[in-house]
Amino acid sequence: MSLFGAIRLAANTLQANQIAMQVVGQNIANANTPGYIREETVLTPAPTQRMGNLLLGLGVRVEAVIQKIDHFLEGRLRGAVSEKSSAETQENAYVQLEQTLGELSDTDLSTALTSFFNAISEVLNQPENLSVRNLAVLSGATLAQQIASLYQRVAEVRAHADDRIVAIADEINELIGRIQQLNIRIAETEGGDVSSSDAVGLRDQRLEALERLAQLIDIRVEEQPSGMVTVYRGGDYLVSEGQARQVQAVTLSENGLPTTEIRLIDTDSPLNPSAGELYGLTAARDTILGGFLRRLDTFARTLAFEFNKVYSGGQGLSGFREATSEFAVADANAVLDEAGLPFSPQTGSFQVITYRLIDGRRVRLKTTDVFVNLTGQGVQTTLADVAATLDAVDGLSAQVTPEGNLRIWTDSPEEEFAFASDTSGLLAAVGLNTFFSGSTAAGLGVSQVLRSDPGKFAASQGGIGADTQNAVRLAAFYEEPLASQNGASLSVLYDRLVNETSQGATVTKALAEAARVFEQTLRGQKLATSGVNLDEEAVRMIQFQRSFQASARFIAILQEMFELLVNL
Repeated sequence: MSLFGAIRLAANTLQANQIAMQVVGQNIANANTPGYIREETVLTPAPTQRMGNLLLGLGVRVEAVIQKIDHFLEGRLRGAVSEKSSAETQENAYVQLEQTLGELSDTDLSTALTSFFNAISEVLNQPENLSVRNLAVLSGATLAQQIASLYQRVAEVRAHADDRIVAIADEINELIGRIQQLNIRIAETEGGDVSSSDAVGLRDQRLEALERLAQLIDIRVEEQPSGMVTVYRGGDYLVSEGQARQVQAVTLSENGLPTTEIRLIDTDSPLNPSAGELYGLTAARDTILGGFLRRLDTFARTLAFEFNKVYSGGQGLSGFREATSEFAVADANAVLDEAGLPFSPQTGSFQVITYRLIDGRRVRLKTTDVFVNLTGQGVQTTLADVAATLDAVDGLSAQVTPEGNLRIWTDSPEEEFAFASDTSGLLAAVGLNTFFSGSTAAGLGVSQVLRSDPGKFAASQGGIGADTQNAVRLAAFYEEPLASQNGASLSVLYDRLVNETSQGATVTKALAEAARVFEQTLRGQKLATSGVNLDEEAVRMIQFQRSFQASARFIAILQEMFELLVNL
């Protein structure tokens, strides 16, 4: 090797060590920068030089400056991030649901249920005391209000989850656009597949954007030879090198509640993630919160209809001079179980008892049976048929109003009427002589008739003010097996409501904790591979420093040799 070749070798070595030192300094400077991927200098032997029969090396050269990254590990980490985000979102939904349910507090639903049925039991002890009956009515109103309030509060949590889905659509579009632009800039900076170095700063930004996108939806990422990445969600691409697809939030209505889903704009197909915050929000909205609302609604409807079926066959301390059904039919001539009522009656009958007030005494006049045929055979009963039967009773008039309600009234102010022995459930189905009003959890309340006159609380079965047999049945109703619920009582239904929430919360919490542990494990592996270890960087710095010093000393010796040759 010539003297000039040796100088060239030393210069190459100095330059390589200088670049390596700069990369080490970059790593040290960004040791605490979130998302920073450690850079590494790739050193290779410089091309050889022929000298006679010999091939002599020209030192070292920097082949590339690359990120120290395990792409397979990055893919696994993104998957773990998606799973953790989904699990934590569902866990948070259960936390909010349990806080809203407030079980074990003084204002929980079970306390209101106990107070209500205890108040009914007090009517048995003091049947003539109006204040006791009023307490039963007020306790029922409190129970209904708590059920309606609970439904409303959970519906608000559900609505918040739905609103967050709308916001996620905008965030997904922003991230997709950012990844697309970074793809283009990385390809331009790296020169496609020509350069062997990474556009490290831009790649850090893209990795950060990809991880944030993975928090929202589960994605699959494939890097192309150009340095760009293609991002898939399921079988649909979101980013394909320099192209990007946009999404939009579409809001529909399900059971009167807004339901938003995210769709690709160009195909109008749903995104349907299987992990990520979007999946967690969808599961929270539809399964956790929506499922609770459906179960609460079933509980409230069962309470209202089944309790009213028992209650409506009883009588209070006074009768009615006029009564109008709460619920209306769409067609007075339609068969009752197809007339659009919120509850369905069945084949059976109920009684109407008429009374006359004579010298301050209530005299029982007549008991009329009203039959309901819904067997599918013979003449099927309509609300118009019921009105006609009642209108034919001496002293009574009845009609179906233009709005579809059944209205009954006495022909004389000295006459009253009451209901009894309803085996058809028609009175509860149309809302006549009922305790609870409404047909949903959100609309549950207590009859305005009872609020105005607690004396009409139907404690009796043998006639107006005759006994407390109906109150006995009502007090025991909470534990009474219900045929409509396959033998389950209202108490069992409530326990299921609470237990399913508690069990779901326990399982989801365990899954979220497992997802957190797994994500932290993978993040630790990434840190070991791609993170900056200051001790290791210090060792590399000393190595390159000594190599640089040795190369500088080598050049000094070459300089002495060169001066010696010149002076010969």
